[in-house]
Amino acid sequence: MKKEIPAEPLSDESKRSDSTDPSEDEELSSYYGEDGEENGESGGESDSSEDEVSSLDDAEDRGTNGDVIKSVEESDSSEDEVAPRNTIGEVPLEWYRDEEHVGYDVSGKKIKKQARKDKIESFLAGADNVKNWRKVYDEYNDEEVELTKEEIKVISRLLRGKTPHAGVDPYAPYVDWFVWEDKAHPLSSAPEPKRRFIRSKWEDKKVVRLVRAIRKGWIKFDKPKEESQFHLLWTDDSNAADNKRHGVNYIAAPKPKLPGHEESYNPSIEYVPTEEEKNAYQLMYEEDRPKFIPRRFESLRSVPAYDMAVKEVFDRCLDLYLCPRSRKKRLNIDPESLKPKLPSRKDLRPYPTTCYLEYRGHTGPVKSLSVEISGQWLASGSTDGTVRVWEVETGRCLKVWDVGESVQHVAWNPSQERPILAVALGHDVLLLNTGLGDAEVQMRIKELLHVEESKSSEDTGDHGSAVRWFRHDKYDGIVLKHFKSVSTVEWHSKGDYFATVVPTGESRSVLVHHLSEKQTKNPFRKLQGIPVSVAFHQKKKIFFVATKKFVRVYDLESQRMIKKLETGCREVSSISLHSTGDHVIVGSREGKMCWFDLDYSSKPYKTLKIHQKDITSVSFHRTYPLFASCSDDCTAYVFHGMVYSDLNQDPLIVPLEILHGHTRSDGRGVLCCKFHPRQPWLFTAGADSVIKLYCD
Repeated sequence: MKKEIPAEPLSDESKRSDSTDPSEDEELSSYYGEDGEENGESGGESDSSEDEVSSLDDAEDRGTNGDVIKSVEESDSSEDEVAPRNTIGEVPLEWYRDEEHVGYDVSGKKIKKQARKDKIESFLAGADNVKNWRKVYDEYNDEEVELTKEEIKVISRLLRGKTPHAGVDPYAPYVDWFVWEDKAHPLSSAPEPKRRFIRSKWEDKKVVRLVRAIRKGWIKFDKPKEESQFHLLWTDDSNAADNKRHGVNYIAAPKPKLPGHEESYNPSIEYVPTEEEKNAYQLMYEEDRPKFIPRRFESLRSVPAYDMAVKEVFDRCLDLYLCPRSRKKRLNIDPESLKPKLPSRKDLRPYPTTCYLEYRGHTGPVKSLSVEISGQWLASGSTDGTVRVWEVETGRCLKVWDVGESVQHVAWNPSQERPILAVALGHDVLLLNTGLGDAEVQMRIKELLHVEESKSSEDTGDHGSAVRWFRHDKYDGIVLKHFKSVSTVEWHSKGDYFATVVPTGESRSVLVHHLSEKQTKNPFRKLQGIPVSVAFHQKKKIFFVATKKFVRVYDLESQRMIKKLETGCREVSSISLHSTGDHVIVGSREGKMCWFDLDYSSKPYKTLKIHQKDITSVSFHRTYPLFASCSDDCTAYVFHGMVYSDLNQDPLIVPLEILHGHTRSDGRGVLCCKFHPRQPWLFTAGADSVIKLYCD
């Protein structure tokens, strides 16, 4: 027979009980008999045998010394089951009847059939072994299995019609887990039957009869009322529902002014005008003259008809007919909730707030400033024809060059190994040796600024050469002669190239100069618009050209325009490039400042209307998230401009401080502003010939 219940290994206590208590085996064998059959079948069951079996079922097992042996709890887990030795699965055993093996084990080896004993040998073997009645032949694995005490107890309980386990109470009280009171929904979750949503046969017949009666005219319906194509121009509130039903967007008319004490037939004396007041009304304009003049009557019967009644009603009808009326929805919104939530200014420090130092020495308006890359020296150019170099921390004037002409722009070379100052004045651009640095640096500078003979740039038609390079003996430098006046000079970040802007130069209005080669190139054969300012990208070969309306971005390597920024301003005055090269601020002559995100759009990300007059200069800080603007209204605005590396997060712009201190001269205010390259300091130059340093 095939064993269905896997044999469980006996615990140490059960093994000890098997070896020390043979009487228990005799009691069980007396119930089943010597041959494994029940005594009840061969003969009558004795009362003593029933008592012995029940005691084994209901009582706990006890050892020789009276110790209680706890029953092993059975587990429902499949991991506790013992896997069969034979792995043939559902293959019938009849297929192996003529074979020498009965199947295969886990490793794939054949399971040999055991030698079969005849009945006499098996009887003799069982007579000597007391536990032979517990053995059962497993045909599937071809082996004899000895049943444990727990398995015998389960079998004995099943034979007597009881539950397999003694701990189960078949007559436990019933526990109703559902509360039936006050429950409106049915307990069943069965789907709705088909008869609930399909009409029956009798309903089909009724529908057919109704359709036949409608077709033959036996059933007549009321005709729909014809809707009027016209509606009253003016109705009161009682007809609002009718107007809505007819599709008219009803708007209540403004109520006429109710009559007051003046319209009374017997008003008070103070409301009745005198003859002088009536004569004064005739001298007034008709639109200013009162429409109604109060009068007094002794009784209501003596009041005459109002001569303007028909005209006023007609005018009111014309107003209602000709004046359009619209319904406006008003939202109750707190104006403070519409303001953007900005961080506190205390959390955004440091930024310039107070004037710390003044640099005095110029006699004319200071038009341009430039800070040396180390932050130790400051250069300034004025209309008085002088260029000065100042020590930033002390305000001491180190050098003065009297160039004899109004200075338009000054710019330090951004390389620390080349302390060269570029000055734009009139038609010339001077490259001056500032004398800073050690002897080795000065030797390299003199070699760099040495020109043996005059060099001219490439010819550009009838105008002749664009720029000529000459040696300036007076200041030991180089002068670049342009054919027209120069307004701006800008250096490349490496310090070997610089660009000049000639606003009236037409096709030669923007020129790029190579200092080490002493050459000038014209990158644009045709430039649309009048250029105002230029800027080099700090990391890429990109060149920015600002005209009066647009800012064009060029790729110098591929020699093509890659983007055109639309400012929307009347006239651009200055531009400044962020240290990352992806953001540009543009100042205009109408007091607007535009922030451009080159990765976002060609239109301004933010447009700030901050100054009352023209913006003269804008500037980004090299390291701090700050930018500033100055204007002819004698103010300079400082902003916090944080640029995030995450492209999904927009830049944060927060206004911080308004700096005052300069006085107006000839209608001009602050002409230039520059940040210190390493500290959160701001330099401003005004038309009052004073340079101010603002610190935190």
